[in-house]
This record gives sequence, structure tokens and C-alpha cells, in this order.
Amino acid sequence: MDAVTTADGTLEFDLRETTVRALNQFLHGPAATLAGRQVQVHNTDGAHNLAVGLNAAVHVTLHGHAGYYAAGMNQHASVVVEGSASTGVAENMMSGFVHVKGFASNGAGASAHGGLLVIDGDAGLRCGISLKGADIVVGGSVGSFSGFMAQAGRMVVCGDAGDALGDSLYEAVIYVKGRIASLGADAQIEPMSDADRTTLAALLKAAGQPHDPRDFQRVASARSLYHWNADANQEY
Repeated sequence: MDAVTTADGTLEFDLRETTVRALNQFLHGPAATLAGRQVQVHNTDGAHNLAVGLNAAVHVTLHGHAGYYAAGMNQHASVVVEGSASTGVAENMMSGFVHVKGFASNGAGASAHGGLLVIDGDAGLRCGISLKGADIVVGGSVGSFSGFMAQAGRMVVCGDAGDALGDSLYEAVIYVKGRIASLGADAQIEPMSDADRTTLAALLKAAGQPHDPRDFQRVASARSLYHWNADANQEY
């Protein structure tokens, strides 16, 4: 297994002494054996595919930066990245909790079905594209085309949003505190309801973000593309 067990039962992996394959093979072990275990991974050095495909309530901390697709396809697990994460962090997450304490590159939370992704810093282009039910909270700003074709779920942006935010939105909702460079096709700003503020307060609390829900705007679908007719010269 190439891991050291500490006095409190924590398992520690050093990726300068073992491989990502060995780490992931251990983390893909029986869910009953892994449940509740603490796993510390040192010297990640931007390695790709760290802690992917987990399906147990295990707690994993990655000490350092993570490469592509960290915590992708996560189910049940809690994964904390102490540094920043490259492309596709928490992509296709089904449940659980992923926390990036630095910045996230492109496609963070893409196609995520469930769970909560928290990014303390900024996120790059296409954050939350094709979102399918997960919640994403970004403490900083997001790049262009974030929320593209987001079908369900909620995204919170505590900073600014780049161009074409929420392009071709379905039923997902985006809350933005800062400046929106531009909205994408079929996205619109709507009034915040009491239910929105209650939902947003809970998400901010879960993410450890000390913002006032009253300072945010709601972006949702105008639904003009739901019944697109190519022969009717519709504009959008």
C-alpha cells in the first residue's frame, strides 16, 4: 500500500515515494473499510487524476497543487486540495464535498450531478458547464462561458463573472455578487426572492464565505430557447 499509519489512524501517502496508481487503488477499496478514514497525501506536485472515482465516505487531503481531473467522478468522499487545481476538478461529481483552497483552472465542476464544490480563489473558463445538479461556490471570480448549458444545480460567484455567463441555461441558477461582463444567450437577471436569499445564505455558510445574500444578483434562463423553431426567424 506504500502508506504510513500514524498513531491516530491517519494514513499518509508520499507521492515522491509511491505512485498515483497505488494511491487510487487504495482509495478504490471497500467502502466499509474506507468510511471515516483520514488520508493525507503529500508532495502532490501537480500530479493528474488524484483521488478520482472515489465511492466511499473517506476524507482525503491533498497537500500541494493538483493536476487534471482531481476528485473527478467523486461519490460520498470529502476531498480537500490545499493548493490550486488544474482543469476539470470535481468533473462529473455525483455527491460528496470537494474544497480547493487555491484557484481552479478551466471546467471546474463540469457536468457535476450532486455534492458541493468550493473554490476559495478564482475559477477559470467554463466553470460549471453542463452542471446537472451539484452546487458550486466560488470565493473569487469566474471566467467566460461559466454555467454554459447548466441544466440543474446552483452556482455562487462571490467575485466577478466573465463574458457569456449562463449561455443557454436550462434550470440551473447562478448567483453573482460582482460585475457580470456579459450574459450569454437566453440568460437574464431576475429579482431575488426570499427563497433565493435563504438558499444562498445556506450555500455561503457551507462554503465558509462571509458575504451578505442581499448583495447578489440572480441569473436564470429566459426560456426562449426551450422551443426553438429554426423556420421562424427567431432571434436570441
